[in-house]
Amino acid sequence: MSTPFSGGCVCGAVRYECAAEPMAVAHCYCTDCQKTSGAQMSTNLLVPKPAFKVVKGQSTTYDTTADSGNTVTRHFCGKCGSSLWSVPNAIPDLLVIKAGSLDDPSWLKPAMSIYCDSAQPWAEISSAIPRFPKMPPM
Repeated sequence: MSTPFSGGCVCGAVRYECAAEPMAVAHCYCTDCQKTSGAQMSTNLLVPKPAFKVVKGQSTTYDTTADSGNTVTRHFCGKCGSSLWSVPNAIPDLLVIKAGSLDDPSWLKPAMSIYCDSAQPWAEISSAIPRFPKMPPM
């Protein structure tokens, strides 16, 4: 993997770059990730917020409440609806990028599956990486 890496929405209206390697990569089976991805889960990259910058366009946001009670601000393209990244209020120095928005996600190596208790009964959860019922301790 080489930094910076980049990504954006499907229509190209919003583009971003990240100048740091991910601190973690996880498959998330929470119901919010299922809904924002339209799939059994979402693969997410945790990165330092200062390393991330929007280089084109502006995202649209909406806030959700995490099980911790803290706010998560989710960013998506207001034109095509692509889910792009989120900012968890509980960890304001970090940002969560949706792997599906990367230009080239082939280098990713997910290290864990989280919120497995929320997975659908038909979801396939890898046994090759650690599984956590909820969010693991940070």
